[in-house]
Amino acid sequence: MARTIRVDLRERSYDVSVGPGMLGALGATVARLRNARRAVVISAEGVPAEYHRQALESLRGAKLTADLIVFASRPTSEAGKTLATVADVLDSLFAVRPAIDRDCVIVALGGGVPGDVAGFVAAIALRGLRFVQCPTTLLADVDASVGGKTGVNHPAGKNLIGAFHQPKAVLIDIDTLKTLPVEELRNGLAECVKHGVIRDDKLLDFIEANAEAILACDSETMTELVARNVAIKAAVVTADERESSVRAHLNFGHTVGHAIETFLGYDSIGHGRAVALGMVAACRLAVQRGLIDASAGERLNRLLERLGLPTRWKALDADAIWQIMQHDKKARGGRVRMILPTGPGKVDIFADVTQDELCLAAGALGG
Repeated sequence: MARTIRVDLRERSYDVSVGPGMLGALGATVARLRNARRAVVISAEGVPAEYHRQALESLRGAKLTADLIVFASRPTSEAGKTLATVADVLDSLFAVRPAIDRDCVIVALGGGVPGDVAGFVAAIALRGLRFVQCPTTLLADVDASVGGKTGVNHPAGKNLIGAFHQPKAVLIDIDTLKTLPVEELRNGLAECVKHGVIRDDKLLDFIEANAEAILACDSETMTELVARNVAIKAAVVTADERESSVRAHLNFGHTVGHAIETFLGYDSIGHGRAVALGMVAACRLAVQRGLIDASAGERLNRLLERLGLPTRWKALDADAIWQIMQHDKKARGGRVRMILPTGPGKVDIFADVTQDELCLAAGALGG
């Protein structure tokens, strides 16, 4: 049942392995890396202790020295993704005895927050350590664990501090999704829908046809869902590793979504819910411009609602959201860039979005 997807980045290439029981393969995966004798697992409070145990047991079973650092943040809490958290993790990392060296391998274990924090720590500790991603949430499976984006938030906006640092391998254990709260599952489903809109209309067909099995976390269905999404992310990253062109397509729904997260507070709305709202706003803007038919936006809304994701949200201030968008790292020359759908499985970059049309589209989210 396991699937392997190659992220082809020449000397930085790596495999993403998807299937049940993948945490058990962690030790063998790290041991295959050149001169790897030691690993430090970085995780967050709230990640089940059973996953910590499985990771350490697998590493030690492969004759590797293994340590564990757990930082104080819920596994999906964006509010804990800060430079202060990174400093705390670095303090713990440098306190490990005997002292780590550049042959040490970092293992990121948990959702997107541990993945981003651990990846950033790996990027800057000793001027760069190798790391392996072991995501345990659907959102991290299909998005954050693949592509090498690492970093933390700043009060001015999300993910403003970070680095591109590719992992050496990604192990996605489908079994971890069975303990995931349904709200966290839905956060990941928003990214799955996003991939269908930007790249593969047949993926939307698959989600529509298998919605009940997906929400029930059927292993075979989830392996197929995650593998198809990872393949899309891998293809985009392979074509544009550092987001100079088509990788920006992955930001569909995120420009408005990140602004909503900043406006409401990271603990007030989940990332997937914010992205869902951002996708709705982007589709409405595309309809306003005549890029797509209204029926395409209606299809998106129906699918999001079927998956339990919002298409409306009270207490949104469209003008405030626009102002936050000015500070988005994807803005260029003071102009907001947005990814808008132009047809089934197709999007493009638009750098001429005005405040009036954005506020019209985002204002319709209120309810």
